[in-house]
Amino acid sequence: MAASEAVTDALRELHARYAGVRGGRRADYIPQLARSDPDAFGIALVSMDGHCYSAGAADAAFTLQSVSKPFVYALALSTLGLDEVSRWVGAEPSGEAFNAISLEPRTGRPANAMVNAGAIVTTALVPDRAAVPAFTAVLSCLSRFAGRRLDVDEDVYRSEASTGDRNRALAYLLRSTGTLPVDPVAAVDTYFRQCAVRATAVDLAVMAATLAHGGVNPVTGETVVSTEVAAQVLSVMATCGMYDASGEWLLRVGLPAKSGVSGGLIAAGPARFGLATYSTPLDAAGTSVRGSAAIGALSERLGLHLMRNPALPGSTVTLVTTADVLPSAPSGRRERALRERVGVVAAQGALDCTAAERVLYALDETGPERAGAVVLDLREVTGADSVALALLHAGLARLAQDGRRAAVVDPGDRLGPPDLVRERTGQDLPRFGSREEAVERCAQAVAGPG
Repeated sequence: MAASEAVTDALRELHARYAGVRGGRRADYIPQLARSDPDAFGIALVSMDGHCYSAGAADAAFTLQSVSKPFVYALALSTLGLDEVSRWVGAEPSGEAFNAISLEPRTGRPANAMVNAGAIVTTALVPDRAAVPAFTAVLSCLSRFAGRRLDVDEDVYRSEASTGDRNRALAYLLRSTGTLPVDPVAAVDTYFRQCAVRATAVDLAVMAATLAHGGVNPVTGETVVSTEVAAQVLSVMATCGMYDASGEWLLRVGLPAKSGVSGGLIAAGPARFGLATYSTPLDAAGTSVRGSAAIGALSERLGLHLMRNPALPGSTVTLVTTADVLPSAPSGRRERALRERVGVVAAQGALDCTAAERVLYALDETGPERAGAVVLDLREVTGADSVALALLHAGLARLAQDGRRAAVVDPGDRLGPPDLVRERTGQDLPRFGSREEAVERCAQAVAGPG
């Protein structure tokens, strides 16, 4: 990869910026979590096309803890439907900490499925059958969201089970109000195991991307939950996922999110990206200090706020090929061989960060093993915001560093004035008025002197 490395570069920059942050402290009420590495820090991003980017300790394994809650909520909704699940757990922000006693005065329902009381009820709603025990169903669901088989950290499970008296007390209180449909001991044990499921930041980014992609895992292509369920889960994440900091988070970052006391943090940009970070020092609300700073900065940098309109999926790149298969390709063997080394990518519409990532990935798909040069056709592009331009400039610069020639068909100057492009890409990028003219010039360049 060359052009799309611009996305990885953005993650690396954020990693470098926040890796030295020393605020926060590890969760110590679960002894095993207090032994985690406070310096480990990973960031991952997964696009709607299943492209994965990461920086730092994105492959380090850790337990999901509360990050598991949205996905088990999705399982309960898929199994029972919204109306039945809503009989047992609400969907209103509690405005309180994750382990608070947030029960409706009249019904006894937990406020929402993101606080511990609501999550225990949600887990208890998963059917426990002889053929498919409740935790087997939970682990299978989490694994399908991640796109690979996950497992349980037994040491963390035992540590959590030995110190989880508050969660047990919540379960018995729920049982006394009639809002826990199963035995409290069984419900809490399954919940502890759910929290101890192990994953990486890359896994979490895939899981978040699956929700952002309407329930379809963008890496495996599997429909994990329906579009309706994905929207319901994202709605509760947006209003409740960050506990008593949910309003401030939605205002400033603008993404449905969920934090966990093991240091994991996910955020979903609907129809755009799934994001995840891992760093164990937490703030007072139980959220990763480095992770929240990095995702906040990434949302601002890429314009991911929920209230901004995303590009339509799949509507940006209209052509990814090599010049030898174009209708205008000459019939001569040598000429066609030269054109086989010239990639061609065409784009259309308005470009934002999501669309720009698709263009960069398409540029990489044309080489470098298949092509020595690439033509980017922007004639049908109607505009590009500042974030898209920065990504495109960075991607074209990476192509030049990788030794690939590039030319653009850009009669409308969508990439910006030549001086700006030269400054951003480090090259005098050839511009042409037609695709054929650009292809011919690139083929000559690939052929070399003589």
